[in-house]
Amino acid sequence: MIRRHPAGAIIATLLATLILGTLAAVAWQARGLSGLGPWDWQAVRFTLWQAVVSAILSALLAIPVARALARRRFRGRAALVTLLGAPFILPVIVAIMGLISVFGRNGALNDGLRLLGLPEISIYGWQGVILAHVFFNLPLSVRLILQGWQAIPAERFRLAESLGFTPRDRLRHLELPMLRAVLPGVWLAVFLVCLTSFAVALTLGGGPSATTVELAIYQAFRFDFDLGRAAMLGLVQIALSLGAMTLAFRITIPAAFGAGMQETHTPHGPRGWRRGADTLAILLAAVFLLWPILSVTANGLPRIAALPTEVWSAAARSIVMAICSAFLALTLSLILALAVARGNSRWIESAGMLPIVASPLVLGTGLFILLRGWFAPQTLALPVTVAINAIMALPFGLRALIPAARILRADYGRLAASLDMRGTARLRYLTLPRLARPLGFAGGLAAALAMGDLGVITLFAQEQPTLPLKLYQLMNSYRMEDAAACAILLMLISFALFWIFDRGGRLA
Repeated sequence: MIRRHPAGAIIATLLATLILGTLAAVAWQARGLSGLGPWDWQAVRFTLWQAVVSAILSALLAIPVARALARRRFRGRAALVTLLGAPFILPVIVAIMGLISVFGRNGALNDGLRLLGLPEISIYGWQGVILAHVFFNLPLSVRLILQGWQAIPAERFRLAESLGFTPRDRLRHLELPMLRAVLPGVWLAVFLVCLTSFAVALTLGGGPSATTVELAIYQAFRFDFDLGRAAMLGLVQIALSLGAMTLAFRITIPAAFGAGMQETHTPHGPRGWRRGADTLAILLAAVFLLWPILSVTANGLPRIAALPTEVWSAAARSIVMAICSAFLALTLSLILALAVARGNSRWIESAGMLPIVASPLVLGTGLFILLRGWFAPQTLALPVTVAINAIMALPFGLRALIPAARILRADYGRLAASLDMRGTARLRYLTLPRLARPLGFAGGLAAALAMGDLGVITLFAQEQPTLPLKLYQLMNSYRMEDAAACAILLMLISFALFWIFDRGGRLA
């Protein structure tokens, strides 16, 4: 197996060693794993609770929205679907600021409640954490469920129409089987994102009762310097993620619709009150997801030119780091995807997906412990952050590249072998042109995620802040006007990086 694709095997082995080795390094530095106290177990319980609730709410709320988009056609539908996906690549700290501008103490919603004489709501604490997680993950859930609806063969809908199926019959025989197959994967994806949430809990969490495991790891390292407890919490987090993955795989039921002719077909949406319900679902989702973005844009756009010099320096630093992370993530993803396509190597694919269950904070801490004997910590802050961001983007890159790499192997593998096309020639003339689109998408996603990251950098680079960290510092200093302008700058750069990479892949 290793002889067939040594580069992929080596990288997969290094990834698995890195994920587990950093935990071992943190534990060794602490001379063992420390026991968890009552507050740590409270963080574990809250993490599980909020992740379960956030995943359930995101999945359930996404069903009527995806259903409405699947069976309705209207002008601007494609643009709306694209806009609904914006929160997924929106920097977390920017989205949080937008939520505060709408749901915060002085936000638009509380202003309206005060005018009506109704009690105000608070965005801080468990309710803010769940609200933010639903905001981020509702678009992802909608897109995944919408793909499930569109994957039902067109012939099944035509047969249902010819048999005179009522909306209830269609729900029972077509939609519910699809949902049973799709929803476990949707729930798992959202659960894992919420399980490793850091920036949301850091900014909106309220005291020990609303502390996640990721935030507890940060506190154990930065404030208590209890490396043993940080390592133990990291192991607990990995165990929770693996347990969730096992559970989701066990309860997934294939839909078994059979093959179709890959025709596109839009089922005729029912009339009457169901048309109104679909319109209302789309409208409410659009307002919930776009209102915070538009609010922070209106507040910050006029002040971008007046931002202080240190913000622009942080922006330049972030751009360089995001581009480096994107290219590193693309290189690793491409090597692993080609290795999986050549040998159908499950263990290589599994190693590439390992970062999704790891804690970036523990990885960063472990890397610093392993390297600090050779380098000063302050010189490692930015390179380690680049490396961690690239590693954390690997699962997304693999999901985009592996299907395309398998198709490339099936369509052109024998032809390339007969022409003795190998090495750089094969990479230049076959692999890169044929995989340009998924490479562009994966690179744009990696760059946008790295640009908005507020994780490892909070531990070690307070003197060399990135743009998200600078925004967080402005918010903590109550310089909200500058923070709003900084948020707009961060959002524009993130979207621009995603567009440049994605567009470059489409034009190649």
